[in-house]
Amino acid sequence: MTVADDVLRMRHHALADLVHRSAARYADKLAVSDGDVALTYAEFETRVEAGAAALAELGLRHGDRLALVSRNSWQFAVLNFATARLGLVLVPINFMLGAGEIAFILDHSGARAFVAQAGFLPVAREAIARAERGSVEITAVIPGRDGAAEGAGDGWIDAGAWFSGTARAPEVVVADDDPIRLMYTSGTESRPKGVLHSSRSLLWQYVSCIADGGMDRDDVELHTLPLYHCAQLDCFLGPDIYLGASSVLLPAPDPAAILATIERAGVTKYFAPPTVWIGLLRHPGFDGADLSSLRKGYYGASPMPVEVLKELQDRLPEVSFWNFYGQTEMAPLATILRPNEQLAHAGSAGRASLNVETIVVDDADQPVAPGVVGEIVHRSPHATLGYYNDPDKTAEAFRGGWFHSGDLGYLDDDGHLHVVDRKKDMIKSGGENVASREVEEAIYLLDGVAEVAVFGIPHPLWVESVTAVVVPKAGADLTEEAVIAHTRSVLAGFKTPKHVVFADALPKNPSGKILKRDLRQEHAGLGAGD
Repeated sequence: MTVADDVLRMRHHALADLVHRSAARYADKLAVSDGDVALTYAEFETRVEAGAAALAELGLRHGDRLALVSRNSWQFAVLNFATARLGLVLVPINFMLGAGEIAFILDHSGARAFVAQAGFLPVAREAIARAERGSVEITAVIPGRDGAAEGAGDGWIDAGAWFSGTARAPEVVVADDDPIRLMYTSGTESRPKGVLHSSRSLLWQYVSCIADGGMDRDDVELHTLPLYHCAQLDCFLGPDIYLGASSVLLPAPDPAAILATIERAGVTKYFAPPTVWIGLLRHPGFDGADLSSLRKGYYGASPMPVEVLKELQDRLPEVSFWNFYGQTEMAPLATILRPNEQLAHAGSAGRASLNVETIVVDDADQPVAPGVVGEIVHRSPHATLGYYNDPDKTAEAFRGGWFHSGDLGYLDDDGHLHVVDRKKDMIKSGGENVASREVEEAIYLLDGVAEVAVFGIPHPLWVESVTAVVVPKAGADLTEEAVIAHTRSVLAGFKTPKHVVFADALPKNPSGKILKRDLRQEHAGLGAGD
């Protein structure tokens, strides 16, 4: 060992170091609870070390990819840090994907190992059979909550055995910008892109979340959105482990379970997209639940309707709210709207977070004046290392030394960012641009609207026609004519929906995002008869 090597080891600060350092400070404090399993920081560190040692024993080495499909579980949390401990690249997979979609990720990532929770073993087996590269050499099953590793055998290892014992992993130096995470985007194109992150991008992002998000070691956080999504994993679970806060895991954002867990566990902090907050407000048990412990609420993934925000603040007056805006490529935080700005700047995504610079540019990538709509771009150590095996898309996204988000927005005179729409969601109708979010905000002003999604469908004359799918509140008597008349009273005529469809629910992915592409496909024929 040289002096330079010793200095490097002394200064080492990669993702897995967070576990060891929090365990040294708070050994007996609750780190993660999942059903009947409650792990202190000392126990959590022991499982991380044992898991990393088991993976190393299987022959996995620095830079190898490990794919993981699982609902929220303590094993998911452990594997997130155990893989980082060895410099492996964790590839979290959306558990809603089909076998063909998972096969693409296995092929594209070149995963050597594939770990599946027991309930997802059938689709995992099929995905491996359909994968073309055949790179997967190691397969393992995470036991279900009952402890059974159903389906283990026939080449599938019981991963439950990895986390017992006190084995320690070999020492591995993981450099700041060594890839340790490969996140696949939800895919608005034909195939999802693989977004690479390193300890550097994740840890700088954690610092921004903590500093601007009001986070501290005394938080008791409830995690219900899927950990395969970077918002839950890296805006909330990662910072909790960094700080020494306590995390309570649920497998899904079921409103009744959320309300009961907040009351039972004394939850102080909770993140959810607007769709889940709306589900809580509409749940019959909301007003009777003891939510007095809750002090911090976060939303993101999609814009919060202003009327819903006002209702949240009215019904949860002791809760401070933050809006987190960003994308997978930013690890994912970019801007924050803080509690004291919620009503004064309602609908805004806030200002750039601590370690981010955000501007708005035109089609020539030149900054635009306040109030002018353009593409939102960022500079930050949060940003991805690039798209895996896709130099063309990386070059396009990073042109000019800025990350191009694909979102349209403007900065107001106070420097607050207003996200107008995704480029793909901007409706082109009769030569005019219509922002779907503006129309949604107008419809939310109408009494009786629980949820709404606005999008464009093909039209033989106007190119696209504005269409709204509305979910009424229980007992509300809404008609298409009433929705159209109301919208016309507050917006220009060309922004008024040509079609209004009523539904019991809106299609959403497990992260709570409304799947507008599904709605476009389902209702594509409505404009044909106009």
